[in-house]
Amino acid sequence: MKRSTWKAALGAVAALGLAGAGAAQQGVTENEILIGEVLPLSGPPALLGVAHTLGVKAAIGEINDAGGINGRMIRLITEDDGYVNSRTVEGMRKLLDVHKVFAITAISGAAQGLTILPMIRDSGIPTMSPIGIATELYDPPTANLFPIGNTYDAASEAITSAMAEMNPDATWGIISQDDEYGSLTREGFQRAVEEMGLEVVYDEQFKRGQRDFSSEMLKLQASGADAFMMGGIIAENVAMAKELERLDYQIPAGSSFVGRVPAVLQLMGSAGTNIYATDYVVPEDSEAGRAFLEKIGKYLTEEEMGRTNRYTFTGYIAGHVLFEAISRCGDMPTWDCTIEQLEGLRDFETGISSPVSFSADDHFARLDMQIMKANIDSMTFEPVE
Repeated sequence: MKRSTWKAALGAVAALGLAGAGAAQQGVTENEILIGEVLPLSGPPALLGVAHTLGVKAAIGEINDAGGINGRMIRLITEDDGYVNSRTVEGMRKLLDVHKVFAITAISGAAQGLTILPMIRDSGIPTMSPIGIATELYDPPTANLFPIGNTYDAASEAITSAMAEMNPDATWGIISQDDEYGSLTREGFQRAVEEMGLEVVYDEQFKRGQRDFSSEMLKLQASGADAFMMGGIIAENVAMAKELERLDYQIPAGSSFVGRVPAVLQLMGSAGTNIYATDYVVPEDSEAGRAFLEKIGKYLTEEEMGRTNRYTFTGYIAGHVLFEAISRCGDMPTWDCTIEQLEGLRDFETGISSPVSFSADDHFARLDMQIMKANIDSMTFEPVE
């Protein structure tokens, strides 16, 4: 379908959906509300995509067990993009044009979200973005897009500040990826350095995709740094931690929420002993985390529970928030009403994060950061009091 035809079709659907009090909105039938999402369900990034979907599935199970949204059951359709931008576009088009879903609970990662941002704007469909949060996704606000979470630079600033308070006389080192993620990691680190007057004795960048960090970690050791900000994601941080262990250089190392998953600790093994992380959802091995996992076990199989991680928490939050907004629209939910209700959401409790709030002027729900430390015996992260 040509782009102009696609836009016209979406406009016609929206017009029909809002044509009157009794008109049906796309994705809404007498008995059902259809929800969609685009995520990586294949390849290495499936580690986050599958876990996210399980969180949404649990939120749907909870709602449907209670009778649905004003009597309508929720049904989810997920399109696999494999973390490939062109497939994100294809998946979004299918959700809009073929499946004709009512709302979107995820748009894959930050780069993928930016790729389909024009489609989101043009369609007008209520859309959540809980995984990758690029600045352009919230500044300026897009009328129908609602990111939830926090940013990479905020994470880096939070973990550096917290570790500096725990190690007040420490000198610091940082190594970051030479891309947008690395730039934001460095930006937050630098804010903490300036705010707390920290001394940085090692500062390096690495090429995206690098796997050998023996030279960099040897230089870090030679610098005498007492604490370290790891600016990798998953494989990079694992390689750094293992190299530090090989050098018997046991210093506290900070990391972001992006790779805060059990698989990373399993790969690190004993090298993960000194790893700290920050996140805006509670750690699994906390009172709230354990209660949440016990609750969603009712809606997931044993095999599915084995694939849960922090992204299950963020998926649940995105679904829970969206369904709350839809439920406030009564018997005839529309896109306009759902967006209005999202904008009016204040201090909405999720049980696994700080409260969620949006406004008409700010569609980004920034959740509070928490500091946690790896426990290699349980292969989980525990809260740092």
